[in-house]
Amino acid sequence: MMSVAILSGCNRPGETPTPDAIVTIPFTKHGDLDFVRGTETLSTIEIEIADSDSSRLRGLMQRTSLPENSGMLFIFPVEEEQGFWMGNTQMSLDLIYVSADSSIVSIAKYAQPMALETIPSGAPAQYVVEVPAGYTDSYGIIEGDMIVWRRAGQ
Repeated sequence: MMSVAILSGCNRPGETPTPDAIVTIPFTKHGDLDFVRGTETLSTIEIEIADSDSSRLRGLMQRTSLPENSGMLFIFPVEEEQGFWMGNTQMSLDLIYVSADSSIVSIAKYAQPMALETIPSGAPAQYVVEVPAGYTDSYGIIEGDMIVWRRAGQ
């Protein structure tokens, strides 16, 4: 409470404090990801990769949009049941849960922005791909399809 009082006291009488600036987090391309069925590539997206605890925790929170044909790939150290939530995520997403062998095990379509309920994978997954809502319907991506991804420069 003391710090609040000190910070509040920094404004001159009659001066209106400015609200915190809204920070826009830009998309940073870390690689590419293909959605594949058999020998057919259904679509390709540019990806940001979240492979550290902090980047997985932050995910797409505080973002209002993604560039067309882009998404985020979450990489977990082990394959296990995963659960995501949409708290502080301001756009609707499709969440694609992927096993260690790169096979799509489940898809949660049109996840609602800011929702606090956990969205479970329903099966062990080592990867999760987040794309704008409706992407999986637009490209016919279904359970059993595969992902193939690569980091930029590799």
